[in-house]
Amino acid sequence: MSLPSEMPEAGAREAPARGGFAVVPCVDVQGGRAVRLTEGDPTRETVYYPDPVAAGGHWLSLGARELHVVDLDAALGAGDNRGVIEDLAALAAQRGARVEVGGGVRSLAAADAWLARVQRVVLGTVAVTDPALVGRLVERYGPERIVVSVDARDGRVAVRGWVETSAVEATELARRMDEIGVRELIYTDVSRDGTLQGVDPEPVARVREAFPHRLIAGGGVAVDADLDLYERLGLDGAIVGRALYEGTVRYPRAP
Repeated sequence: MSLPSEMPEAGAREAPARGGFAVVPCVDVQGGRAVRLTEGDPTRETVYYPDPVAAGGHWLSLGARELHVVDLDAALGAGDNRGVIEDLAALAAQRGARVEVGGGVRSLAAADAWLARVQRVVLGTVAVTDPALVGRLVERYGPERIVVSVDARDGRVAVRGWVETSAVEATELARRMDEIGVRELIYTDVSRDGTLQGVDPEPVARVREAFPHRLIAGGGVAVDADLDLYERLGLDGAIVGRALYEGTVRYPRAP
């Protein structure tokens, strides 16, 4: 399904927020379903919606102005969910909301294809393996449409669907991305993602110190107090999955 000719602008986030802090619902897609993984393990999935379009529609009905969508199969090199994600993007566009897509975007062609359909792409592995490509995409589309995801386990960046851990430190990658013109990072604590264990503030604070621009975080959010902690650390928002689906975090946030 193609998007309407007039897509929402790809500027600043407008998800329901308090004090400028954005909470962005996450729709992870594996095997055509909306799921959440525990610590990024594809064998430890919880299915929340059999139809990802319905999952996105739920958050849009509650006032979401942006959705963070991840194609887990593409990230793992096990196929893709392009069709259903395009349908979800079309629905979001009809509601005046934006979509950013990540997972397996590791080439210029892949980024070009998604950016013809959604407002932003999220790059992960290529930030480590081919930072020059990230720089080319920033030059081609502008920093408002290119986001880099720094997904870390014990301080080092996880790549290729989080199945490999590189030797690159998360803070080092954050500084490199700043140098090549990236102006938004998503930091994810892989060891806490999907666990509802709560936020570990120390690695988040280190990335915040290393990257002076827009910083969003995720991984381990369990209750509203975790979002308050992110705010105190100076973050601009959070991407939240399981805590929203299971209702341990209110959405939209109370003013």
